[in-house]
Amino acid sequence: MKPDVVVLDYGSGNLRSAERALERAGAAVTVTSDMSAALEADGLVVPGVGAFAACMDGLKGVHGDRIIARRLSGGRPVLGICVGMQILFGKGVEHGRVTDGCGEWPGTVDRLEAPVLPHMGWNTVRAAEDSVLFAGLDPETRFYFVHSYGVRHWELEPGPGFARPKVTWSHHGVDFVAAVENGPLMATQFHPEKSGDAGQALLRNWLGTL
Repeated sequence: MKPDVVVLDYGSGNLRSAERALERAGAAVTVTSDMSAALEADGLVVPGVGAFAACMDGLKGVHGDRIIARRLSGGRPVLGICVGMQILFGKGVEHGRVTDGCGEWPGTVDRLEAPVLPHMGWNTVRAAEDSVLFAGLDPETRFYFVHSYGVRHWELEPGPGFARPKVTWSHHGVDFVAAVENGPLMATQFHPEKSGDAGQALLRNWLGTL
């Protein structure tokens, strides 16, 4: 049977692109803001484009922050994409405005220091050791990025009985977090739905965890 995946519709994100990519990767996909469907699905995908603050407003408007927290409390998989990854962190800073995120991970999303912004196009990543998302992919594989903001410092330190999250990095002017694998919560700064065969392989790897 195909895994049942909900793409959360909260007014932000490439919803149809994500839907089509997940279907090609082998999922049965529903695009919805319905809380019950989002809670009950095998996997939840949280896309996102645009400003951090606007995405958080939209997410809260459909109780997406509560949906994410409730799924994770039960060990139910969640995948964030682009700004859908950024809002999982503690806060975002844009044009001097500080906006609280979901707080699943400590850390700040702020403007990258690079000669050219946005960071738009194909780039390689330094995948975490024993990564599930990047399993089977060549280290020189490129993924498609479109962003001017990112997380430049990983702040979550492991404690007793707490496994270290797998953090993947990329570089554009500065190093920034390109993906995180933290038990049921995973996320990518790049767009797997726009990353061709590489993105399809990554989505298949994620679907394999459901």
